[in-house]
Amino acid sequence: MQRADLHIHTRASDGEFTPTQVVQAAAAARLDYIAITDHDTIDGLAEALAAAEGGPVRVLTGVEVSAQHNGDEVHVLGYHVRPAAEPLLAHQHGALGRRQERARQMVRVLQDQGIAIDYEDVLRAAGTDTRAIGRPHVARALVAAGHVRSMGEAFERYLADGGLAFVPTELPSISEAIAMIRASGGTAVWAHPGHLVLEEYAPFFAQAGLEGIEVFRPNTQQESGKRMRGVARELGLFVTGGSDWHGPHRTRLGDFFVPADDVRELLDRAPPG
Repeated sequence: MQRADLHIHTRASDGEFTPTQVVQAAAAARLDYIAITDHDTIDGLAEALAAAEGGPVRVLTGVEVSAQHNGDEVHVLGYHVRPAAEPLLAHQHGALGRRQERARQMVRVLQDQGIAIDYEDVLRAAGTDTRAIGRPHVARALVAAGHVRSMGEAFERYLADGGLAFVPTELPSISEAIAMIRASGGTAVWAHPGHLVLEEYAPFFAQAGLEGIEVFRPNTQQESGKRMRGVARELGLFVTGGSDWHGPHRTRLGDFFVPADDVRELLDRAPPG
């Protein structure tokens, strides 16, 4: 049985491993297919593809696009995107600018609350990861400065949605996100859909060009998975799955996988190579 994990992040966004380390870990875990799906950036793809060349792991090009619909933040996975596609590069450039400005605003809010932290502290915490700077990097800076004991505490006290230093960000609409993915040669899949809005949003997303729903995920309850598969079937969408892996701080890569035959429709859309 071939094994797949189609939702993995690297240090190009907010993961802990470099793309090369992800490929090496995937090979050690005996995964046959992985997808690199960093947040709003494809900067890790070239390294991952090079690291996988000639090896046992097939790397699918991917990206996870942050979008919004009816005031909710939603994420769309773009699989088989062309890394050199102009719409994708333009989206990445705009997303980076929005992320940097959002981080600066969070720093200013924290400063207004008497917390001694500078944007330069966030950049230092990010290291080489400034291509997709975000809340995890602000959290690391708060830990490094001794204001909190852990990233979890940083989110709980300050950075989580509705937290004391939470700053919303302007995002493209779901229709714009799906259109960008498709214009970049990709296949659009709704990532970790919210159960409360599944039936309400899915028909509109499908009409906008969505082609799949991420169903197979760690800790998904049997009833929830059945419900999502039913919605996908009714709308003519296929199903995918992945761990949403960010690093070994919680689980090892490969602890969760999807039988490749269960996501064959997406795998078969991959370009030759």
